Amino acid sequence: MLYNKIMKFYKMHGAGNDYIYFDCMKREIENPVQLAVKLSDRHFGIGGDGIILICPSEIADCKMRMFNADGSEGKMCGNAVRCVGKLVRDLGYVKGGVCTVETLSGIKALQLGFGQDGKVNSAKVDMGAAVLDGEKIPSLFRGEKVADAPLTVDGREYRVTLVSMGNPHCVVFSDPDEVDLESIGPGFENHPAFPDRINTEFVKVTGKNRIKMRVWERGSGETLACGTGACASVVASCINGFCDKGKEVIVTLRGGELSVVYTDETVTMTGPAELVFTGEIEI
Repeated sequence: MLYNKIMKFYKMHGAGNDYIYFDCMKREIENPVQLAVKLSDRHFGIGGDGIILICPSEIADCKMRMFNADGSEGKMCGNAVRCVGKLVRDLGYVKGGVCTVETLSGIKALQLGFGQDGKVNSAKVDMGAAVLDGEKIPSLFRGEKVADAPLTVDGREYRVTLVSMGNPHCVVFSDPDEVDLESIGPGFENHPAFPDRINTEFVKVTGKNRIKMRVWERGSGETLACGTGACASVVASCINGFCDKGKEVIVTLRGGELSVVYTDETVTMTGPAELVFTGEIEI
């Protein structure tokens, strides 16, 4: 007789971007695609923007696999990687204040921040260099940089800037509070100009090196925050002359704030990593 596994899970969020985390360092999950769809449902599952598997790695402290709410596997998630750093430190897989996480977009180095209880409550992540080449986003746009370029979506022309931070992003400078994201988001996500689909940020400059954004994520829809999206929005803001390259830019999202610094060499992002609750589920 076959019995299902009982697995412990960790519900965590970074600036409201919530995922369901599984410690797979010693136990494997064989059906992550189906599990992501089932558990992400906020009425009939646990509820989240997807699931995260923390797995062994031969080249880093651990490996992160992330699956969106529709079951598609993502290459990177900036908010999730901070929570992975917190979890592997709190569970004792790493010691000290630094760790490395293998992702499908490369190894990410984290500097961990600690609260008064001695547990990790934030992290600074080296996200790597921003990719600006239109073909490498990937997209049908060509050129070493695609900035303020015209794109027609559902019959309306938008000016877009394209950035990849391991995930592809399309940044639009338009008041996020005035955007009907549920209506327009799928049009961007599935636009034929983006062969792998696209994440889309609507961004408004609110002050000196301060921006506000909302995001429509491929595979998940609107989320309260997106770490790679925040990085892409800061890169786009610097490219278009709205923010200062090399300076800290504060990004306000629906779920909180992130701090991002964009340089020629890399993009760093700092933000919270919080445990909401733990539980067990039969899978």
